Amino acid sequence: MDFELTEEQKQIKMSVREFAEAEISPHVMEWDEQQHFPIELKPKLAELGLMGVIFPENYGGAGMGYVEYATIIEELSRVDGSVGISVAAHNSLCSNHIYSYGTEEQKQKFLVPLAQGEHLGAWGLTEPGAGSDASGTKTTAVRSDGGWVVNGTKNFITHAIHADTCVAMAVTDRLKRSKGISAFIFEKGRKGFSPSKKENKLGLRASETASVVFEDCFIPDDNLLGQEGEGFVNAMQVLDGGRISIAALAVGIAQGAYESALRYSNERQQFGKKISEFQAIQFKLADMATKIDAARLLMYRAAYFKDNGKLVTKESSMAKLFASEISVAVCEEAIQIHGGYGYTKDYPPEKYWRDSKLCTIGEGTSEIQRIIIAREILRQA
Repeated sequence: MDFELTEEQKQIKMSVREFAEAEISPHVMEWDEQQHFPIELKPKLAELGLMGVIFPENYGGAGMGYVEYATIIEELSRVDGSVGISVAAHNSLCSNHIYSYGTEEQKQKFLVPLAQGEHLGAWGLTEPGAGSDASGTKTTAVRSDGGWVVNGTKNFITHAIHADTCVAMAVTDRLKRSKGISAFIFEKGRKGFSPSKKENKLGLRASETASVVFEDCFIPDDNLLGQEGEGFVNAMQVLDGGRISIAALAVGIAQGAYESALRYSNERQQFGKKISEFQAIQFKLADMATKIDAARLLMYRAAYFKDNGKLVTKESSMAKLFASEISVAVCEEAIQIHGGYGYTKDYPPEKYWRDSKLCTIGEGTSEIQRIIIAREILRQA
């Protein structure tokens, strides 16, 4: 059992770190304050292969695995979780749904420009009345000549405004409940498909989150993604991989907060010495570092299993649950170590703390993760 990244993986890690520190770090607070979605980063992310990390080169991707992918999301999120979650949503959700269940024609038409970074992807499952109960989808798709007419609303959608391609779920047979939900591919500019309210969020403010609305939107049969009635089941399978990226997001945010606290503890002096010399601070730092390492190992285990073709429902939920909850705790301790300065925007911890909370909610709340884990361990008993 090898706990070391390969030399190639280490090089990927360092190249993304250098990119994040050079291209993202100088703008973090400006983007956060203004809720500016840095669409100008897209060509640079594409040049590094970060818009198609997990897809084969013949589809325009970088041909990497989930271990590399998790490392990339962690390094981006260590500097700014907003960029980390944008890259994650683009890769894990929209693009991966098309890659996993699309026809060859759909992959060529939609996946290739997504993986190459020419297009930006969004993924719509959540609705105003269907969050944790995603099977309670109200958006409908009714058969029409040569296609479907879609009506409904999705909310909390990453890239809802700027996305060129959106995968969204709609009910095609109400009587079959979760087995009557299908997935469809929507293109920007299609009549009846438009973005709506942009959310004013607590954290991850530079990641664009808004609603999308379908009003008598006609979608051709060619845009049905996967088999009719299997959209919800496929979406749950897509989330198995997506939760690895949320674990990576959480680990990266926690790592950034920990590093800021470590630096500050070696600079701040009280009672005639650095506060890092006080055992109370040392214990905090020791606990933070241990929790981050444990979360990272759970993340890498899930990524390794995913790369080796194993079912990762339990492992990805465990990684996502633990990493997201320790991320909030680590960021709070980073604020505590900074004292009063930690409560101001002059120092990094307050932003890391605000960003960390979404990790316990997005792609399945902590409560839902516990349900999934319990179901899996009882099923295997």
